[in-house]
Amino acid sequence: MNRIDLEGRRAVITGGARGIGLATAERMLESGASVVLWDVDGAAIDEALASLADKGLTGSGPGGGEHGERASGTVVELTDEASVDAAARQALAAGAIDILVNNAGITGGNGKTWELEPAIWRKTLEVNLVGPYLTARALVPSMIAAGYGRIVNVASIAGKEGNPNASHYSASKAGLIGLTKSLGKELAGAGVLVNCITPAAARTAIFDQMSQEHIDYMLSKIPLNRFVEPAEVAAMIVWLASEDCSFSTGAVFDISGGRAVY
Repeated sequence: MNRIDLEGRRAVITGGARGIGLATAERMLESGASVVLWDVDGAAIDEALASLADKGLTGSGPGGGEHGERASGTVVELTDEASVDAAARQALAAGAIDILVNNAGITGGNGKTWELEPAIWRKTLEVNLVGPYLTARALVPSMIAAGYGRIVNVASIAGKEGNPNASHYSASKAGLIGLTKSLGKELAGAGVLVNCITPAAARTAIFDQMSQEHIDYMLSKIPLNRFVEPAEVAAMIVWLASEDCSFSTGAVFDISGGRAVY
């Protein structure tokens, strides 16, 4: 595995306690960064930090944290402005945040558009789209002041193609792609680059929110005939979060196993 240079960088990773978020934390720690895991589940954060410590990834470095100086975690409700702002203040009090990975998301289950409950539709948009807006709102000003930053938004192939029986999820991820493009243009002269990725499905705990029929549908659409591994997604995220990514902003990077046609 190649090592991308993130020495001295600090990252906030939303949904960092499991799945793609935790895989990204591991890869960033291996690359020299410090990480702050934001997640709604405090017990999962504790388990994730213990796991990272057991792997010897949380040695000395900036950032603070009971399980090691290079990893810490905060319970955050990403749909709540006050919760996000408080977590941002806490993170920034320990040092600059150079990287924001907006990974947290929910599927909201499956159903025809007209059969989905409005509350589920709204909740999916709140977590998957409003959440990244609130985290950017809280952390972007400090990146502008520092003259450096990298933001990576985890969208989905569903945001490009629109999965049937998942209009709420597809719409939220399409919105995240649009947010990425707008924010990237707004920050283009500030030294802060904003990009997003559009993965095919990864077999993580999020599968528990989907029907087996929908899981089978997603697999049938992937030419490589397998689901993407969280570590594969993490590798792309970490490159986009590094100084090696220097001339891409507002861009959409595909990692769908050949499913995407644009």
